[in-house]
Amino acid sequence: MTRTHRLMGLGIFLMSLTSCMSRSIYVSTEGSDDNDGTEQHPLATLQKAQELARHTCPLLDAQVIVEDGIYYLPEMLTLTHEDNGCTFRARHPQQAILSGGMQLHLAWKISQQPGVYEAQVETGDTIDQLYVGGRRKPMARYPNRTNAPGCNVYDVWNLGDGEMGNPELDALYPSRIATWKNPQGGYIHAMHNYLWGDMHWRITGNALDENGIPDSTRLAYEGGWQNNRPAPMHPKFRFVENLREELDAPGEWYHDLTNHTLYYMPEEGEDITQATVEAVRLKCLIALKGSEEKPVRKIHIEGFTFRHAARTFMDNREPLLRSDWTVYRGGAILYQGAEDCQLCDCDFDQLGGNTIFADGYNRGLIFRGCYIHDSGANGIAFVGDTASVRHPLFTYGGYTPFDLTDTIPGPRSNAYPRECLVEECIITHTGRDEKQTAPIQISMAYGIHVNHCSIYNVPRAGINISEGTFGGHVIENCDIFETVLETGDHGSFNSWGRDRFWGNDMARYHIEHPEAYRMDMLDRNILHHNRWRCDHGWDIDLDDGSSYYLIYDNLLLHGGLKMREGFHRTAFNNLIINNSLHPHVWMPQSGDVVTHNVVMSAYRPAAMTSELSDSDPWGERVDSNYFACPDTERMQFLRNGCDSASVSGVLQFANPAEGDYTITNTEETDRIGFHNFRMDDFGVTLPRLRAIVRHPEFPVPNVRHVAQTEEAVTYPWEGATLTYLHGEQLSAFGMDLSAQALAVSCPKDCKVLQTGVRHGDLIIRVNGKDVDSPQFFQPFAEGKEAIRSIIVKRNQQELEISMGE
Repeated sequence: MTRTHRLMGLGIFLMSLTSCMSRSIYVSTEGSDDNDGTEQHPLATLQKAQELARHTCPLLDAQVIVEDGIYYLPEMLTLTHEDNGCTFRARHPQQAILSGGMQLHLAWKISQQPGVYEAQVETGDTIDQLYVGGRRKPMARYPNRTNAPGCNVYDVWNLGDGEMGNPELDALYPSRIATWKNPQGGYIHAMHNYLWGDMHWRITGNALDENGIPDSTRLAYEGGWQNNRPAPMHPKFRFVENLREELDAPGEWYHDLTNHTLYYMPEEGEDITQATVEAVRLKCLIALKGSEEKPVRKIHIEGFTFRHAARTFMDNREPLLRSDWTVYRGGAILYQGAEDCQLCDCDFDQLGGNTIFADGYNRGLIFRGCYIHDSGANGIAFVGDTASVRHPLFTYGGYTPFDLTDTIPGPRSNAYPRECLVEECIITHTGRDEKQTAPIQISMAYGIHVNHCSIYNVPRAGINISEGTFGGHVIENCDIFETVLETGDHGSFNSWGRDRFWGNDMARYHIEHPEAYRMDMLDRNILHHNRWRCDHGWDIDLDDGSSYYLIYDNLLLHGGLKMREGFHRTAFNNLIINNSLHPHVWMPQSGDVVTHNVVMSAYRPAAMTSELSDSDPWGERVDSNYFACPDTERMQFLRNGCDSASVSGVLQFANPAEGDYTITNTEETDRIGFHNFRMDDFGVTLPRLRAIVRHPEFPVPNVRHVAQTEEAVTYPWEGATLTYLHGEQLSAFGMDLSAQALAVSCPKDCKVLQTGVRHGDLIIRVNGKDVDSPQFFQPFAEGKEAIRSIIVKRNQQELEISMGE
């Protein structure tokens, strides 16, 4: 063979290799699965494209290109290690729609009920959600949904002003229950009694009376397992749905499964006979399922719009260690055992449960450029396997003595998400059905990086880290606001640290085992250069046990920085507008450092004398901060070793109305080492998302020259001092923030200790009457009324103490 022939042969081989490399498989709504998948002869389904891609040149990767249109998936698309290296891409971004539902072709007719249409449906399946003209519609329900101006709790919860027992507002009033001919299959949705999330029940029928006969005024139901801090359902914020008799408002619908009839009450101006009607079928649209031994690798999903995934609130029942959460390990997109996979430039529209869920072993996942809105539960969740945690505990009160605890540091296995990225995403209006959820949820994971995301209009936290396992997370350049809109006692950022070290005797454990707080944390968590705003809680809420955090260059616009008991948190160079530091229940030798920050009021401590005396120092160093308020507020906690080197004064800002809080008279803040940081690059920066993103309301800085502090209301009692508490002051005690209480402070020889009352107790009731005002204890302090019994809150449990005659 001549050299020329050899070169020609090599050329033919390279052309063949190039052809293999560039082989694309096309899918179209006009295609057929009998075609060969070329651009001229496209396939009809992703399942067939997957099959063909698996037979593509084994040396190189395949690409599935999906043309514009809506694709109703007949079943979940499962990708395994056999699909490694494959890319699924929409030809035109967001124009190929993958649906977990189906279109209903209905012959509507006017029903006997005024304003209602009905149609026979062929499907024998339960219809979980109904979409008319692309919009999700509410099931028949009571009370009807509220869309009042300024109302944050819309689509779902009742906002009536009445109380339990009011027949006009209570969804479970006996006379209303009696109007439901067959309540089986209906649902009860209620907020947690303390507004710490929500709970859900499926109605199984009418409850039986003492003779075993169904009582038409009472319900039998199952559920309520969706919260890891069990409590009664809220007496006010609750509703029922999927009941035929409650079909009475425009936009509502009801599916009678027995006679295969769909009922719908059109909205004003809506022609239901011409509208596109779709029902939801699938919980999961795409699942990438591998394992640590056989991972799914380098599968990329690009440019799709995802719609129509079923709600999963009744499947949400697994407790996430000792956090307040339970979880359903599933989502519209599910990752299990995946490595180096990407999901980019996708839209997620009105999905019923979790949007994206990374379950157990996952490495190097990237989610970039996505728009997630109106999801029923979480936006993006990273949740490891509890088997990866050493000595896991699953209830809030589940403590183990330290000498019986597994003290080997780090995880037990690799069954957790690690080193994943969420970048340039808008995540908004999530938690439509489940309130103990977050746009980004992290639990039992390591090294999750969240960068340049815009998160807003959500019921609870914008970003939640459920525990210390396993740390190393970085949250930076994000814009997070309009949070905690439907719940309470939380923040735009929320974390817990109820890890192995956390328990009733933390102060002693920490002194004896100073590294215990890091047993579950491989590295510290970092909050850097974010803009936070929470009008119904704290901007940043480091709750129970949250430890080993570095917080710097953050702009806090409303709720301030809360740091509950924990260890070795450092907060520096943060700008806190119209608020301050909220230290709660700090431990001796906590190692906390708060320096070089700008605050605009005195610190707001709570229960700081639970483990410390009135004059014990706070943390390792709380000093060199700037108080943009009167100097008297800076000096309030000098006795605790705070702020002797701090300064106070008046600051000037560049342009607060446009969100620019750059300090212009820097000679003031130079004195304590604060440095300005950029104010113009929080949140998404991609042009596609920047064009639709929203921004927070920017507050006017409250520049004060005189002190503005709330005077404490106190009463002497048998050698003790009672201090009236309300609102956010109660968070440190794990109480409903709408309650009121009296905190007990007493020396060791105090007479009142003989009754069983302890230092740090909260008195919530005296002689059967709730503490309901600052003046409540006045008649007892003056001896006008005797104290016969009190109810105290201790370790978040109620205890009755008899005081004798």
